[in-house]
Amino acid sequence: MRTISPPIARRRLTLNVLATLATAAAVGFAVVPARAHHSGAMFEDFRTLDLTGTVVRFEYVNPHSWLYVNVENEDGTVTEWSFELDSPTRLRRIGVSPNHWQEGDRVIVRTRPLKDGRPAGFLVGAVSDQGKTFGQANGLTLGE
Repeated sequence: MRTISPPIARRRLTLNVLATLATAAAVGFAVVPARAHHSGAMFEDFRTLDLTGTVVRFEYVNPHSWLYVNVENEDGTVTEWSFELDSPTRLRRIGVSPNHWQEGDRVIVRTRPLKDGRPAGFLVGAVSDQGKTFGQANGLTLGE
């Protein structure tokens, strides 16, 4: 039976430790961008808006789905708002299909708007004139 001399055994142990540390560091660096990507820092934390409009389109795509709604402003002009949702996989689990919203549907949405003022936000809840609801829709009703 062959024995390994102590210096060789120490070198193997050192190489194993270094390899483990390098792998852990690589995984750590990979996680940082993923966490940053999933940050909601661009949305208002404590302010929501309720907006009424007409669905332009619903994009059921990865990594985030988007609902686009034309909202009439007080001066009569129309602004297209975009609302970020979860991925299709998560939406499917809660019963939202690619056909949940159709072009022309009237909706009222509750959103956490972007901090920079652009017409977009994170969709918190919605109710359509077709009776479909999404998320935290408590208190949302479409006026006639």
